[in-house]
Amino acid sequence: MHLGEELVVLGVLLLIAYGLGRAGKLIGLPSIPIYMIVGLLASTNTGWFPISFDSHDIELIAIFGLILLLFNLGLEFDQDEFFSNAGRLIVSGGSYIAVNMGVGLVFGFMLGWGTREALIIAGMTATSSSAIVTKLLIELNRLANRETPMILGVTVVEDIFIAIYLAIVSVVLSGETDPLPVVLKLVVAFAFLVAMFAVARWGGAVVSKLMRTRDDELFTVLFFGLAVLFAGLGEILGVTDAIGAFLIGLIIGATRYRNRVEQFALPMRDVFGAFFFLNFGLGLNPSLFPSVLGPVAIAVGITITLNVIAGQFVAWLNKLGPQAGINTAVILQNRGEFALILATLSAGAGLDERLQPFAGLYVLIMAVLGPVLASNSERIGGVVLRTRRRAEREASEARRLERDARHSEEIALMEAALAGDEPGTSRRGDGSGSGAGADADDEEALLGTRERAAAAEAAADADADAADYDDLDEQDRARAAILADQAGQQSDQRATRQRDPEY
Repeated sequence: MHLGEELVVLGVLLLIAYGLGRAGKLIGLPSIPIYMIVGLLASTNTGWFPISFDSHDIELIAIFGLILLLFNLGLEFDQDEFFSNAGRLIVSGGSYIAVNMGVGLVFGFMLGWGTREALIIAGMTATSSSAIVTKLLIELNRLANRETPMILGVTVVEDIFIAIYLAIVSVVLSGETDPLPVVLKLVVAFAFLVAMFAVARWGGAVVSKLMRTRDDELFTVLFFGLAVLFAGLGEILGVTDAIGAFLIGLIIGATRYRNRVEQFALPMRDVFGAFFFLNFGLGLNPSLFPSVLGPVAIAVGITITLNVIAGQFVAWLNKLGPQAGINTAVILQNRGEFALILATLSAGAGLDERLQPFAGLYVLIMAVLGPVLASNSERIGGVVLRTRRRAEREASEARRLERDARHSEEIALMEAALAGDEPGTSRRGDGSGSGAGADADDEEALLGTRERAAAAEAAADADADAADYDDLDEQDRARAAILADQAGQQSDQRATRQRDPEY
């Protein structure tokens, strides 16, 4: 077996990926689109690279990359965090997925590529890339932000959704038309999911005993062998190799060896994962990009719009301000490995050939645009919220001026009415001597009108001050509450002075 030329080409590709990766880090790009671009450069479909390279030469290594990507995803799944805040996380993550999945499904049907293709497109647009999201949170130093637990919670719910969705998709892509085999496959797939989740939740101590070894080499062979074994079982049972790897990662993550496994698994994931993305780029055909350019542009626009809406909704649901919603929207719109996994599955199932270039171009754009927007979300929030606050203040000022004009008119009418009556005469014209009482009533009404005007002015000031309330931190909110109290006391004192003759 002579593989010298292939090894040279592969080594050169990895070195190019390293160089472009270093350049990408300077502008905040993640590694996923870099590896895809390198694969695209070396693809036999382009002829841009001096030596062509066939994706079949690294197909098995790419599968290992897929297995380790999902294995690490299961390994990092925080069960305690999920079950301690299950209600809020399910509502937050579920609403985010439901909005993106629903619109994505409608969009998929509108393209007219087929029913199964619409289901794949909906999955591509429904969930964000956990790998890119986690990397961005670390690189942008946002782990301590108030919205970060919410973002990670949404990704946790997405991971569960991916497990269930892949189980359904694997049955749909099998091409079965007889209802009984389809139902049987779904039952087997969900039974496998439930059993593995149960072991992960309650069997961590037992699995820990089975993994007990001090030898690092044997330990690495053990968990890698388990990942490959359960990936194969998942494929045989109809839930795909990816979900099998995810579930065994979930189980090992529940053991006391989780940190030790991560120590060895993360470098392996990065290396083998690079081969997966590189291999995907090798399979892309740029000549097909023009045929999917319109759908991809629409998908990108839909994703950005829906994430802005969903980000603000999730932030409001968790009692966070608009800036937190903007941070959430831009970081969750990153798309990556899951869309590519679905494209790989669709290619193996013989679906519309446009799905692969669609997924490649869509992920390339989102994986480049997402980090750029995420790194500038504070600036974006500053501009958007400053504009919104200015508009709110202007609207509040306009309302205040309108109220002032209306109350001034009422006061002027009342004063004119008082000035037109002689003291001590009756307004009723009946000579009964009740004019003094009427004057007192009028003066009291005038004071009441002035009091209402003062209260309206104070309320307008309070409305203007409240425009920025949602963006304040807890200390600023406390100070704002104190100032509001003081404003209220001053308003009461003004009203008292108006009513008390001593003033």
